[in-house]
Amino acid sequence: LKRQLKETKSGELEDGTAIGMGLATAVDRLKKSPAKSKVVILLTDGVNNSGLIDPLTATDIAKKFDITVYTIGVGSKGTAPYPVQTPYGKSFRQKEVKIDDELLTKMADQTGGQYFRATNNEKLQEIYKEINQLEKTKIEVSSFKRYSEKFLSFAIIASIILGIELLLRYTLLRTIP
Repeated sequence: LKRQLKETKSGELEDGTAIGMGLATAVDRLKKSPAKSKVVILLTDGVNNSGLIDPLTATDIAKKFDITVYTIGVGSKGTAPYPVQTPYGKSFRQKEVKIDDELLTKMADQTGGQYFRATNNEKLQEIYKEINQLEKTKIEVSSFKRYSEKFLSFAIIASIILGIELLLRYTLLRTIP
């Protein structure tokens, strides 16, 4: 996931925020999981303005599969630079930042989650730590160690040396009493 996020570039996808589609996709991946605690962290910087699935419909589906949704609205109020393709290349224009706090709160509340607001990177890190504290599940981890025997190679070498020693003892280095 981290690798995929690093490879994502601004402007790669068509403009719009499809909150319902994003949540529905996450639910589809988690619905058959045997995990005791199923959690989706929905991170958005806008209002739902595209996609085929309504966010509240996706929330109902998440609730049906016992998936907790934590929503995080990212960005400060006001304007932010937005990439725009022009005939001369890509340029940035200021665009109004709108986050649907009411919808995100409703989505989190309906699934037993919580809504957070992050206005900078430090606040986002704090939110992740808080969610980590809220969602603690003990899982059984089985580990194994693979051992490889080194005895055989040493035994072969020792046998060869012993054979050479016996050969030399009864031939070249033989002592006559």
